[in-house]
Amino acid sequence: MNIDSLSQAFRRFLYMSSGVALFFSTLASAQELEPRTYSAVPVGTNFVVLDYARSSGGVSLDPAIPITDLQATINTYSLGYSHSFGVAGHVASVAVSVPYSNADLNGNVEGAPGHAYRSGLGDVHFRFAVNILGGPALAPEEFARHTPTTILGTSLTVIAPTGQYVPSRVINVGSNRWSFKPEVGLSQPLGNWFVEGTAGVWLFTDNADFFGGKRRSQNPLLTFQWHGGYTFKPGLWLAADLTYFTGGETSVNGVKDQDRQGNTRYGVTLSVPLSTQWSAKLAWSRGLTTRFGGNFQTVSVALQYRWFNR
Repeated sequence: MNIDSLSQAFRRFLYMSSGVALFFSTLASAQELEPRTYSAVPVGTNFVVLDYARSSGGVSLDPAIPITDLQATINTYSLGYSHSFGVAGHVASVAVSVPYSNADLNGNVEGAPGHAYRSGLGDVHFRFAVNILGGPALAPEEFARHTPTTILGTSLTVIAPTGQYVPSRVINVGSNRWSFKPEVGLSQPLGNWFVEGTAGVWLFTDNADFFGGKRRSQNPLLTFQWHGGYTFKPGLWLAADLTYFTGGETSVNGVKDQDRQGNTRYGVTLSVPLSTQWSAKLAWSRGLTTRFGGNFQTVSVALQYRWFNR
């Protein structure tokens, strides 16, 4: 079989599988490992973050799909901004980030090699968070004198369907649907140590134009995160991370797929201050158990700039 025929066969079988469409949506939602998301900051704090993440590894598909040894490499670049302010005496924040991603996929279709590539702007992420216990709204000068306490917070993340989407492709950078994640999080300082936990659920609207006008639905996806770490000095900390996500079965025109997730990931995150306003964050994670979807190893580096309102 020649190269063009192999490529066409690979694309044809990819189109048959709604499960393959989970690549970007899963990577952008359930697989994140983010410590310190509910830590306190002064009101009037602004952050601009440049982030790069590279994920690579195998993908587990429904055994009925004639694609084996599927491997993916995904590069994601994102630019984000966040701002903190006071709400009823507690600190709150709003954030937005815009990703750009590209992906190489290689596998065997009925024993013959095939390849697919995608590249483009991803869906925009929005997040609103507020501390409902602890984390009082303090100016920078007051915050510097404040002793950290237990923080209980809540947040809502929204992913808008703004990314590149072509209905004739089953694999897209954009998801062509809205996603919402309400979440609660607890952060407990123990001297220089800290422990954290979050629980949330991703809720999805339908994609009414999936691969030529079909309707693709996805059940809620439960997510849990645990983090434990040590702060060496302000801005310099190291954390061990663990996440578990389950559910998220999909269906196309009411026909259910056998793609229920039940995956666990672990990793480490290091934050390093570079100057008064600049800092960097390095992170590594990989799959521990993967029932369905990508079993990726991910390495990321972020550069962050901070300033206060005057």
